[in-house]
Amino acid sequence: MDFRFTEDQITLRDSVREYLEGTHTPELLRKLDEHGNRDPQVWNGLVEMGLAGLLVPEDQGGLGMGLVEAALIAVELGRADVSEPIVDTAFVAAPWLAAKGQTDRLGDIAAGELKVALAHDVNPWIADLDQAGAVLSNGALADVASSPVVMDSVDPLRRLSARGALGGNDPLLLDLAALMSAAQLIGAADRMLALSVDYAQQREQFGQPIGSFQAVKHHAASVAVKVEFAKPVLWRAAYALQNGHARAPIHISHAKLAATDAAIFAAETAIQIHGAMGYTYEVDLHFWMKRAWALAGAWGDRTFHLKRIDDAVIGGGIDLGPDRTFASEMIHA
Repeated sequence: MDFRFTEDQITLRDSVREYLEGTHTPELLRKLDEHGNRDPQVWNGLVEMGLAGLLVPEDQGGLGMGLVEAALIAVELGRADVSEPIVDTAFVAAPWLAAKGQTDRLGDIAAGELKVALAHDVNPWIADLDQAGAVLSNGALADVASSPVVMDSVDPLRRLSARGALGGNDPLLLDLAALMSAAQLIGAADRMLALSVDYAQQREQFGQPIGSFQAVKHHAASVAVKVEFAKPVLWRAAYALQNGHARAPIHISHAKLAATDAAIFAAETAIQIHGAMGYTYEVDLHFWMKRAWALAGAWGDRTFHLKRIDDAVIGGGIDLGPDRTFASEMIHA
């Protein structure tokens, strides 16, 4: 079985990364933090890149791609700390609506004319409800009835509102959103590692960069290992959900756990490498660290996803053993 990404998938990922590195800079993050944390130009740029229609079927005006491609791009959005609701709208709401046969608004999503907020009982809040033209709640897409009050978040670039009577327990919505949260966490972990390495190469102690010290190298290497081990778990989860495999929810919980652990570990290690400077506003690290904290509890925290795995493994819901390889699971799913 070939697990490699195709040339087209790699080109798509690289083009999005290049665009975001050139436009969604730390300087922009500081500007957003100081002036209301949203800028229409950011959304318009993402739409012009085609991301709003990435998962919308071609006959509805989209690109017709799949969840694997969406997960690749969600990693890049996490790496750039993008706060616009492109993931919720295009990578969660759009495939949910397509799967449920509710296609009336998919063209609006693909064109970037509709932002969709997501309501689920697993979260006590809704992200970007005040910016949305519709909310996905209780198995249907509905208009936003009023102007929600925006609450404070640990992440200054997130806009949260109380869920109120909105919600529901739709399992597909949970799985899609948890999968994409995991992808963004991996992107954030990657960026925090890069920031730490850059700082270690510049900061000097005893006349040499601290990155030359073996202890600092070991810290960075441990983060790199944790992040790289989390990535294939994410790709498997995306592939499983895209292809309707029975174990997809378990793989998604595994991905959320692995991504959360990698991101939190990356944040802790970055603070150690930066020292006291890591806590200050002047250092860019805090943007990704706070995003990691926020996403760690979104769409099921660690306890929630551990329980889903425990129920399946200990409860006998899945078969385990040396004969249950990845290939056999794909055949018998």
